[in-house]
Amino acid sequence: MRRRVIIAGAGGRDFHNFLVYFKDNPEYEVVAFTATQIPGIERRRFPQELAGPQYPVGIPIYPESELPSLIKELKVDEVVLSYSDLTYNSLGNLASTVLASGASFRLLSPMETFIKSYKPVIAVTAVRTGAGKSTVSRSVVKELLRRGLNVVPIRHPMVYGDLSGNAVQVFREEEDFRRYAVTVEEREEYEQYIKLGIPVLAGVDYGRIVLLAEKMGDVILWDGGNNDFPFIKFDYMITVADAMRPGQEVNSYPGEVNVRMADAVIINKVSRASRSDIDKVIANVRSVNPSAKIVLADMEVTVDRPEDIRGKRVVVIEDSPSVTHGELPYGAGYVAAEKYGALEIVKPKPYAVGVIKAMIEKYNHIADVIPSTGYTQEQISDLNETLSRMDVDAIVLGTPADITGLIKVKVPIIRVFWELKVVEGPTISDLVDEFVSRAIRR
Repeated sequence: MRRRVIIAGAGGRDFHNFLVYFKDNPEYEVVAFTATQIPGIERRRFPQELAGPQYPVGIPIYPESELPSLIKELKVDEVVLSYSDLTYNSLGNLASTVLASGASFRLLSPMETFIKSYKPVIAVTAVRTGAGKSTVSRSVVKELLRRGLNVVPIRHPMVYGDLSGNAVQVFREEEDFRRYAVTVEEREEYEQYIKLGIPVLAGVDYGRIVLLAEKMGDVILWDGGNNDFPFIKFDYMITVADAMRPGQEVNSYPGEVNVRMADAVIINKVSRASRSDIDKVIANVRSVNPSAKIVLADMEVTVDRPEDIRGKRVVVIEDSPSVTHGELPYGAGYVAAEKYGALEIVKPKPYAVGVIKAMIEKYNHIADVIPSTGYTQEQISDLNETLSRMDVDAIVLGTPADITGLIKVKVPIIRVFWELKVVEGPTISDLVDEFVSRAIRR
């Protein structure tokens, strides 16, 4: 008898795990997905054309909050966790909920979900969302391009819209953002590659995506999302830890998995942390992976118009996943506002409406910044309404993407930029040397 399974996800790893492990597996029947972390991605259906002939009407997607009742109503045998960025406390709570509801709880290993490529693969992952992973990915890509290698980045999925139409996505230019109707959160991750003049691939069906990447380039870069481990079997992996959040490298899922698998760990944001916190991160990394190279690094923050910050009252917008479920109190925008002498960083809570208000209340560590939530037009409207209620001289935009066209408030918008700076240990060039050497031996 086939085991009845719910895949608990967040619009990314869940679909990958289904396609590579469950879709054609005669031992299992996936009766539902659940969704969390991302507002508004539940109450839809994983389509039949992707699910295959065993699922003639597709697979429904429910909110994770309904998981206990779904286990009973659908007679579920097993719940498979398929999303990332969880503390061990949250992981334990979810496991306990599932077990108490009568189902088994399961984690799939990287080896069970890897896709193999004949092209060399370098992966960049993180301990937690907001560690600065995209900055490291960009530095690695620049180094590979400098060596004359044709690199194709594959980005972790963020499939919040049409699943069938977004099975394989190729982003080459700004127009592709509109063609695929991407959210602000997706744009934040893709835009940096387009500005470097190279395409980035994403989507739902990573078997097809890897085949396309192999045709397009010499080297594949896996750019992970949240703190998930790679979908593709890699030759070399860099994991980014956060000096501002010591302990997460051995207290987050699957962040610790990434630390244990890493060839090199870059401890980022060292200028914002005490020496004792930096030493704690180093000790934690060495306790689980003593052979990993360790790099201390910083993010050099700059802005396009510092004169519009100095002596002004400003509001800061930060990357949403980093300051929500990533639990960062602030990001590069706040750092820039301080660095360039803002008179006051205005707190958004008294002015927040809609989804912005809900997020600030849910993630009560957010006090000084606004999350750049923009999964739907309604949420973008909530962002604009919140900003319009605030008496400020300027907006400091700390998101990786240029979303100035979405902000309809008549005050200056100052964009923040940042680049990786190695402070101590091997350089990015040194790490790429190791990757190239290993790939040649393979």
